[in-house]
Amino acid sequence: MTTLPITENTSADDAVTAVEQWVATEVPAQWRSAAAQGANALRAARSQEDYRRWYPVFARSGLVVPTWLPEHGGLGVSADIARAIESVLQPLRLRRLNPLGLNNTAAALFSHGTEEQRRRFLPPIVGNEEKWCQLFSEPGAGSDLASLATRAVRDGDEWVVTGQKVWTTWADEADFAILLARTDPEQPKHQGITYFLLDMHQPGVEVRPLRQITGEAEFNEVFLDGARIPDAQRVGEINDGWRVSASTLSSERQMVSGSGSGGMGRLGGSSAERLITLAQENGRWDDAVVRHKVMRLWAQEQIRAWTNARVRAALSAGQSPGAASSIGKVHQATLNQQIQDLMVDLLGTDAIAWPATDDHDALPREVQGMMRSLANGTEGGTTDINKNILGERVLGLPKEPDPWKGKPWKEIPRS
Repeated sequence: MTTLPITENTSADDAVTAVEQWVATEVPAQWRSAAAQGANALRAARSQEDYRRWYPVFARSGLVVPTWLPEHGGLGVSADIARAIESVLQPLRLRRLNPLGLNNTAAALFSHGTEEQRRRFLPPIVGNEEKWCQLFSEPGAGSDLASLATRAVRDGDEWVVTGQKVWTTWADEADFAILLARTDPEQPKHQGITYFLLDMHQPGVEVRPLRQITGEAEFNEVFLDGARIPDAQRVGEINDGWRVSASTLSSERQMVSGSGSGGMGRLGGSSAERLITLAQENGRWDDAVVRHKVMRLWAQEQIRAWTNARVRAALSAGQSPGAASSIGKVHQATLNQQIQDLMVDLLGTDAIAWPATDDHDALPREVQGMMRSLANGTEGGTTDINKNILGERVLGLPKEPDPWKGKPWKEIPRS
């Protein structure tokens, strides 16, 4: 149940008033004061651990996903009311935890799941009570995801899963995973795949971290050896998983194409706004060439934000973002890397050396952002794959010839 007196019949003015009262009552005064001073002051006043402890208050309010129905963890309001609500919350920077659940899992459940599945899984996702990861990519099936080889075999009312997944973000923290597995190798590769919801806390699931260049290990490889999934946790029809996955993949591309650090706070660095501040702080703003570089990237970031707003508007209207989400993804990959490269350039010699320590947090934030941004062209679907999507589905260009089209998956050569 939600705690705010906001329903589908509430006016925008009344919703804003209710949220302002909630903020005054439920958001710590120190955070409110710091938010008025800007992002840096807020970061100093609110630790990640403090925010996680407080987060259930946010979740119970229904404000995390206000357009979702109350039984799913939201308020059931329109997109217009949600925008009015967000205008009040935005200065507080109340980021949504559990993004892979809120975006990737929820997209599939809303498009293809049963109401029973939605009521079971969505509220704990909103409350960050059950964290999610995505078991899609494999060592031999990354860009060509449909060639995946992880098998799921029916055993009564359960499925037995065996295989390997890789580059799984936050698998080490996840309680559940969305999983694509091959259920019929006799069918062509885009068929014979089924979409499941896997309990990560069971025998037959092993998670191993993959260390990144920044020193972090947010990616993992996952080994599945006889893990079991109840058929009630299958999303969509058997062998129709590729169609179900389209909603997840589209949502993922949208998620990693946001302004600033890519919409998730983990994709690398700060926004172009920080470029302006950094240049002013170190005296480089007086250089006309530097100002030109910074403002060019700032303008590009505004374009990206408008593009993403168009996709979000389609989502709010109940439409699928489809191939349009690839526009923001392609733009983000290059733009964010350019922003982070210039960030390091403006940092000067501080980007070259820092105190020796085993703690990756000792790296200057700008250097961490630049290193992390190197992955932007790969995650959420490679830039080349997304360009193919745009060419074929948006521009109407012919597809590349595929000599294996229509052949059974088991006959197709694989790496």
